[in-house]
Amino acid sequence: MTQVILVRHGETDWNVEQVFRGRIDIELNETGIKQAELLAEYLSDLKIEAIYSSPLKRALKTAEIIAGYHKLKVGIASGLIDFNFGEWQGLAHQEVKDKYRSLYAEWTENPHRVKIPSGESLNDVRNRARGVVDAVISKYEGTVALVSHRVVNKVLICALLGLDNSHFWDIKQDMCGITTFTYENGRFILTEHNNTSYLKPIPKAPLSDF
Repeated sequence: MTQVILVRHGETDWNVEQVFRGRIDIELNETGIKQAELLAEYLSDLKIEAIYSSPLKRALKTAEIIAGYHKLKVGIASGLIDFNFGEWQGLAHQEVKDKYRSLYAEWTENPHRVKIPSGESLNDVRNRARGVVDAVISKYEGTVALVSHRVVNKVLICALLGLDNSHFWDIKQDMCGITTFTYENGRFILTEHNNTSYLKPIPKAPLSDF
């Protein structure tokens, strides 16, 4: 049996400001670092065999803080890198809504049909991220943490539940939230979703799904 913990990185200023991030390498803000520290403490009693992260700083820093409690080196998994938002990267949410009205409407209604200009599709994300999970379950029998991004984790959750990408907006994972699956007898079983109980010391309402 393998336990896979899908971790969303901590908060950045662009999450708060609702700016599309994608492959732009934004750092955690002060709140994001505190979130990662609280998560790391929460997971400190768990025996984690390995930690893999997206190569982007916001995910990697979150992973390194978790790894510090387990004396582990974080492995870089390029398949976990954030969704390539192409022309939308670095633009404010409202600016994208105004400039790309028809495409944005399709993104909110039928995300599985959208390929972002100069970017990628959710199916592109699914193929590369699922490859990381498959490699993990073939190599480990204990607990592995995968630290990634909102879009990647939402797509992975759909994939592991046997849902297609049209269900993308049916799932939410908050900043520094964790979703856990066990893999046994060829099946992924969801055991917890969007756990953020450890973040209670931070008196802040969860951000929107962005």
